[in-house]
Amino acid sequence: MSRRTFFVLAAVMAVMALAAPPVGAQDYEPPRTTDGKPDLQGVWDFRTLTPLQRPEGRGDQAVLSAEEVAELDAQSAERERAAFAPSEVRDEPLPAGGDVGAYNSYWVDQGASVVDGARTALIVEPSSGRLPDLAPGVEMVTLSLGADLPGERPIRVRAAGIGADHWEDRGLAERCLLGFNSGPPIVPAGYNQNIQVFQTSDHVVVLHEMVHDARIIPLDRRPPLPGHMRQWMGDSRGYWDGDVLVVESRNFTEKTASFNPSVVTAAGTGETLHLVERFSRVADDTLLYEYTVNDPATFSTPFTVALPMKRGDAMFEYACHEGNYGLPNMLAGARVAEVEAGGQE
Repeated sequence: MSRRTFFVLAAVMAVMALAAPPVGAQDYEPPRTTDGKPDLQGVWDFRTLTPLQRPEGRGDQAVLSAEEVAELDAQSAERERAAFAPSEVRDEPLPAGGDVGAYNSYWVDQGASVVDGARTALIVEPSSGRLPDLAPGVEMVTLSLGADLPGERPIRVRAAGIGADHWEDRGLAERCLLGFNSGPPIVPAGYNQNIQVFQTSDHVVVLHEMVHDARIIPLDRRPPLPGHMRQWMGDSRGYWDGDVLVVESRNFTEKTASFNPSVVTAAGTGETLHLVERFSRVADDTLLYEYTVNDPATFSTPFTVALPMKRGDAMFEYACHEGNYGLPNMLAGARVAEVEAGGQE
């Protein structure tokens, strides 16, 4: 049996299991803390091959076939195999002043398969699996990792930027302010795609190691912050709705987007975002993370995403500030290029 045939057969067997109703969606009894609430604690991994939006070519196809899942799984396995191949290892000297390349597939993690149920998109509402139309006068800002594009501050994308004249011309993740996959709300991207949840009777903490931010969420019904107090990750208040932890967040800053569909896109401003997240245990190895983006100033209708997270092993440090010379080097390199082109030091 060839390697490819093995992966295809394994994937077909896996998707047959996925085709069944989600384990414990209705009859699963979650483990509980001493105060009787579902125990959400642990490391949860949200990497997946399932895209945020349903690809346009799939029309109204809500679920992948077993054969389609098998093909995606085989492609993922091949990428992983190639990442460790000797031909992928670069041993020649890097070109001084030239293009040194970027991460190969060894360093990024797109996931090994699609989400439970083999959905074609993480968006579950609207039923199209696509983002709703933007509100009149709102545009989707799209920048590029490969080139600087015209734009205005504040830069609300997570990566890329509009130039290298100033640090505020770069994206939020490049400035180590917010991780490019940490949200909130969370959209899978890149690597370090995990969170860790800590829980007491009156607080829940969601740790995003991607730029090491901890969201401390009170559950004691305290009033929200006044409207003029804005925070990078918003002001969150949580409560239990049966066995579901509901977290409502407002008071995001205007320096963030209402929503980032990817690391290089941004729509609207966090000032107008009302985010509702739901966390629920649906299996021993699965934490279901759902969220609804409600922002009539940015989108024509609210939309909802469902992202099953799988039990992870450990968190790995992402020291974005400490010893990270990427941003100073980027700005310094631009100054050197200006001098070489005849500009001023």
